Amino acid sequence: MPDIPNVIYRWDLDKTYLRTDFDSFMSLLRTAFEDAEDKRTVPGAATLLRELRQSSTGRARICFISGSPRQMRKVLTEKLRLDGIEFDEFVLKPNLRNMLTGRFRALREQVGYKLPALLAGRAGVTAETREVCFGDDAESDALIYSLYGDLLAGQVDRIMLERILQSAGTYADDAARTVSIFESLPHSPAVERIFIHLDRKSPPSKFDRYGERLVPIFNYFQAALVLFQDGRLEAAAVVRVAVEMVDRHTYTVEALRNSLQDLLRRRRVRVDTVNRIGRAIAEGAGERDLLPALGALPGTRDLLRALASGLRDLGPLSEHELGPAPSETPIDYLAALADLPRRHKPK
Repeated sequence: MPDIPNVIYRWDLDKTYLRTDFDSFMSLLRTAFEDAEDKRTVPGAATLLRELRQSSTGRARICFISGSPRQMRKVLTEKLRLDGIEFDEFVLKPNLRNMLTGRFRALREQVGYKLPALLAGRAGVTAETREVCFGDDAESDALIYSLYGDLLAGQVDRIMLERILQSAGTYADDAARTVSIFESLPHSPAVERIFIHLDRKSPPSKFDRYGERLVPIFNYFQAALVLFQDGRLEAAAVVRVAVEMVDRHTYTVEALRNSLQDLLRRRRVRVDTVNRIGRAIAEGAGERDLLPALGALPGTRDLLRALASGLRDLGPLSEHELGPAPSETPIDYLAALADLPRRHKPK
């Protein structure tokens, strides 16, 4: 029998896994012709992905879905190979076909591309299989992943889906295919967590409308902490993500401390989660030191262990230190679409 996953991790690529610059024509051109060795990974992303793949909490499936053109498949898969990333599915956008068939609106429109691809990827998956999605703040990942989760959970019906697709400027055949796939899938609360990497340094409050399930993050140490709280990662895996960021990407211990405090203030991690991480680092996991990878940097190792002692003994924050609790109201997807930049107006 095939090994059926009990969790699927769905990742975007540009600005989520890769540090990609699309802000000018020259940067876009440079990105298109980069070799795999020249592409840069977002700090912590590679280690986090490897840890999720081999997590002892369950069988994991890794799926990439990107707006990059299919012609970049070779260089992108080679980059993932260089990073030691194994994956099960890799979906890229058919931009050349869209150009040749005159579907120019589809070159930028993301809802009509990503949503049916996500729904199609759910076919054949058991209703019990949970999903964690990773995107960024550059396009419409927050809306698409949230809508995907609400469709699977039965919280958005066919009529509303059709209105959303029309409002998004989706071509009629893509919209019909999306609805058809949606109606063929069983309902289940499959999407348990969504992470949005704030590559453009968007204020986290911009994503309040998407509720507690979606967590805006400034870095992947923050994602690792939330996944530890969710039971998807062990403490040692969180430490390895932090070690990569300090050892290879010049993050300071103070930056990690600030990242953790940011999550506390935004009510995205609990104090007991922080205490458990602190105990695991400061005291080790049984007889095992969780910081062996920093053997070449003893000063940093000592600083991390001192930080862990503070986290172990951290008390609750006062109410005036805490931000508002995440929204629990249903998502108004039509309003969310209206707020997206460069949005296509429905005809």
